[in-house]
Parts: sequence; C-alpha cells; structure tokens
Amino acid sequence: MIDELLDPLRSQANLWLVITAFLVALSCALPGTYLVLRRMALTGDAITHSVLPGIVAGFLLGGGLDSPWLLAGAALAGLACVMLIEVIHQRLGVREDAATGIAFTTFFALGVLGLRLFASKVDLDPDCVLFGSLETAVNGARVSLGSFEVPLAFASAAGASLVAIAGSLVCGRAWTTGAFDPLHARCIGFRDGYARTLLLALVAMIVTAAFQAVGAILAVALLILPGACGLLVARRIPGVLLIATLHALLSAIGGFYLAWFAGINAAAAIVLAGFGLLCLAWAWSLLSSGRKVA
Repeated sequence: MIDELLDPLRSQANLWLVITAFLVALSCALPGTYLVLRRMALTGDAITHSVLPGIVAGFLLGGGLDSPWLLAGAALAGLACVMLIEVIHQRLGVREDAATGIAFTTFFALGVLGLRLFASKVDLDPDCVLFGSLETAVNGARVSLGSFEVPLAFASAAGASLVAIAGSLVCGRAWTTGAFDPLHARCIGFRDGYARTLLLALVAMIVTAAFQAVGAILAVALLILPGACGLLVARRIPGVLLIATLHALLSAIGGFYLAWFAGINAAAAIVLAGFGLLCLAWAWSLLSSGRKVA
C-alpha cells in the first residue's frame, strides 16, 4: 500500500509538480491569512479577478509569460481595482461589498475581452490563464539556478514564496494590529492605509506568480482556504500562520494524489483537497469546543 502511494512520486516530473504546488499554495496562504483576518476576503477575490487585464496587457508588451511586464501589469491592475472600489464606495455612496462586486466584475470582463481579442495573436491560452495548468507548467520552460536546471514555474513559485514570507515578517505586525484595532495601530505609528495598500499590492503580485499554475480563478481559493482553516484551529496569529502553512502542504500533496487517481486537473484537485481540510478543521473546532452540529 505504501509502495503504491509512493510510486507516483518516484517520477521527477511528479515530484516537481508537488513541490511547485506547495510553494504556490504557500505564497498565497500567507498574505491570504491576513486578508481573512482583516475581513477582506472579498477584496482578495476582487484582486484575483482584476489582475486579468493587467496580465493580458503585460503579455502583449513583454511577449512571454516570464516578462517582468506581466508582474507590473497585474500589480497595477490590482491597485487600480482597489482604487475604483474606494471611489465607488466613498464618492458614490455605494456599500463596500457592492462596490467590490462592481469593480472586480468590470475588470474581469475587460480581461476576458482582452483574451478573446488578442489570444489568437499571441501564445496566451485563455484556459491556462483562467484555470491554470500545473502539469504543463512544471514540464515547460526551465531556468538554470547555478548548476541545477529547474522548471520556470518552480522558480517563480519559490520567488513568490520568499516575497510572501518576507512581507509577513516585515509587515505582519502592522497588518495584524490594523485588523484588531486600527486606532491603536495609528497611535503606535502604523499607517494602516499604507499597510493595507501594501498587502493588496503583494496579493496582486502573488496572484500573478500563481496564475500559470492554478489560474486566476482558482488562486482565490488558495488565498482564502488556508487562513480560514487556521482561524478555525488556532487562536494566536503564529499558530494561524503555522496551520495555514500546513494546510498549503497537505492540500498540495492531497491534491496531487486526487488528480493522479481521479485523472482531473491538478489545480482543481488541490482546491478540493484544501476544502476537505477546511471541513476537517471545522469538525475539529466543533468537537474541541464541545458544540453539537445543528
């Protein structure tokens, strides 16, 4: 039984797939935890969808998936969506949730329109952008890291993970304090508005790095599921981040095996595995608190 489970991982391509999937999930999990903590999950969803026109524009300018224009375009599109939400909410008096829905659907529609208009002129697969293709990504372009040659998707995911870890270490306290007590955050010198903007910009860049593997739509699940799972299990922020990291690892492994045995898209399988882990965390939280399921 154990040999049968380990047999798929003896393939180098499958091993790269699992490692890359974990790094993608981790890079989304860390900033996503702060989004959930600050009750900005819908804003994270908005950014995930709104980066699509920036991805299309960056691809047209750079001509490739590894172009820095891709990252810049996605980050700018994400920030533009956030600014549009604020304008609709503050200037027009529309409720914030409605303003968020208006902004991200508009940006997403622009992105889909751009895909349909320009996908035939450049090598940009709409299905890859929307739903991802982790299997294709890890078997595609490669880059040299010293004497090693690794998949470009792995290098991109590793870089995104390092950025996410660095952002959490540097800004985590400001993001957490602003989530619980914005007034106290201002009193001790944290500018919550700048911290919020930095978090959203980081999310936009992370989503850009993740879209080739899991797509712009499924990336939102990797942003929200780990943090929601962590908040069900742990009560302190370090514990929440630890659970979110563990969730990223287990969902990557579980999703790989689900995709392997069921023959489905790996990115979708990772999200399904992550949802299964969330259900387990919910059940554990009910049992640990002594409550009964209604």
